[in-house]
Amino acid sequence: MSAFDELEAIRPHAIWKGVLARAVTGERLTLAVIELDPGAVVAEHSHDNEQLGIVLSGSMVLRVAGEERELGPGETYAVGPNTPHQAVAGAEGAVVIDVFAPRRDDWDALERPEPRAPRWP
Repeated sequence: MSAFDELEAIRPHAIWKGVLARAVTGERLTLAVIELDPGAVVAEHSHDNEQLGIVLSGSMVLRVAGEERELGPGETYAVGPNTPHQAVAGAEGAVVIDVFAPRRDDWDALERPEPRAPRWP
């Protein structure tokens, strides 16, 4: 396996309806470019992984442990392990980068549609 890849060529994981993740996974963490369609909803959930993120484009409303904020390009967030959180993409959708530790092995069982044209800048 090569240490290099093209983000466009990475087959995405269908995480939620209208939410695709192109993941680069190492031994201990996962880095993912997440594409959220306009109005896409990530229902409240939690996971064992710590999650750090930054919005690249678009906007989303993120609620973490009851605290809610609308985020736009350049804004960051941190979600601790087993912390309830949810997101709703804005009218133009959103593209975010998320880093998870430990790695997101649970995504291995998800549907992997063919890559589409990317929505990131």
